[in-house]
Amino acid sequence: MLNPHPTRYAELNGVLHDLVTGAQAALGGSFVGAYLQGSFALGAGDLHSDCDFLVVVDERPDAPQEAALRALHRDLPRRDGFWNRHLEGSYAVASELRTVAGLGREWLYVDHGQDEMSWSDHCNEPWTRWILREHGITLVGPCPVELVDPVPDAVLRGRARAGLSTLSDDVLGWCPPHIAWCQRYLVVQAARSLHTVRTGEVASKRDALRWAMMHADPSWRPLLQQVLSDRDLGLDPAGEPRPGSMEAARDFAAYVAAVA
Repeated sequence: MLNPHPTRYAELNGVLHDLVTGAQAALGGSFVGAYLQGSFALGAGDLHSDCDFLVVVDERPDAPQEAALRALHRDLPRRDGFWNRHLEGSYAVASELRTVAGLGREWLYVDHGQDEMSWSDHCNEPWTRWILREHGITLVGPCPVELVDPVPDAVLRGRARAGLSTLSDDVLGWCPPHIAWCQRYLVVQAARSLHTVRTGEVASKRDALRWAMMHADPSWRPLLQQVLSDRDLGLDPAGEPRPGSMEAARDFAAYVAAVA
């Protein structure tokens, strides 16, 4: 039975109903279950969040199934509404999802707000598995612990640590440094990585910033508070970073890489 109230937003719940029923119709017997992971699963989803989903399938979609899913995700963001334009997720093959041995496999994926799908490993990460197993919200299907084995601590910490040395370049390679949102995103990613390296768990953006205020060097608290306070500004392509804040964000990412 489809979960009627997976979030506190009635409109989003309706969009998720359409997503799940559309995916079931497209996939037929290959459909295993549908879940929320990401910020909503971590209890931090709000109007500034995207809604991260994962649909689990028995087999990689064949050509007709893929065409039907592409049609579904082409239609959803073009409807009237808000939440239909804030979905992001993948169609994960069950055998590849179960253990970290499946890392790196590409799944059919739709990016935040997009209406064209691609094959990508974007959602095929240790932290996706950890959030799904530990906090995932079931829309329909078996409990996530039946689908995902425990994520080895060393894998979760190691993957979080691996990208820290190039984090600034990686983020600012696709997210322009003259946009304030990109400054905040860089700080958040550094804070979340540090939290995972130190705790072996995955935190929401807000919780990672608050954790870093308590556990990182106190000199970073003004920067972390600025990013937390500015979260409600959302993504404004014309909004510029506060003076000096981008340099501070780069310095914080370098600090995290050094201490992690």
